[in-house]
Amino acid sequence: MPRKSELASRWHGIKARKTGNKQPTPTILIVCEGEKTEPDYFEQFPVPKDVRKIFGLGMDPLRLVQEAKKLQRLFRKERGYDYGQVWCVFDRDEFSLERFNQALQLATASGFQVAYSNPAFEIWYLLHFGYSDRPMMRHACCSALSNRLGRPYEKTRSLYGQLQSAQAAAIGHATRLLSQYDPPDPANDNPSTTVHLLVQELNRHTRP
Repeated sequence: MPRKSELASRWHGIKARKTGNKQPTPTILIVCEGEKTEPDYFEQFPVPKDVRKIFGLGMDPLRLVQEAKKLQRLFRKERGYDYGQVWCVFDRDEFSLERFNQALQLATASGFQVAYSNPAFEIWYLLHFGYSDRPMMRHACCSALSNRLGRPYEKTRSLYGQLQSAQAAAIGHATRLLSQYDPPDPANDNPSTTVHLLVQELNRHTRP
């Protein structure tokens, strides 16, 4: 777990802009459970770096949301206002039901958005290849993804570029998948993901 001083150091890559009455730049904080897969994917979006800040912290869901609150406080102390949006990205995976649900509750109470995946982030990748509502475990997701890619899936290699042309279809598949759960129960809705909501938000800020 990064120490507070390390987080502050990383965060300081964003400098305050104080130019008269100019409105602050909309800034999106994305805090990811994974240290590589999710951050590398979201970094590939053509969004200006002053619009989004991404951290891969390697923490369980509840600790991740708690750390997001600390980062929000650091930002407020420096700039005098909050991030425009805070997104917490984490998986159901093998984390306890209690910790997962506590993370969702704390995120909601804090005004944060959540891009969760059940069981794993790879579900979002798979939805680029077609719709499926078959329950899966993480290892099965990775195996299926390898088959779809025609090569071994590497978690350290972003698939943004390779899958971008099918992104609109994946958003449709993810939306359809969520709609079948009524009422929704993220901890038990396998498969499901809300990563597409964050993807849509980032797309609103893309520049050529």
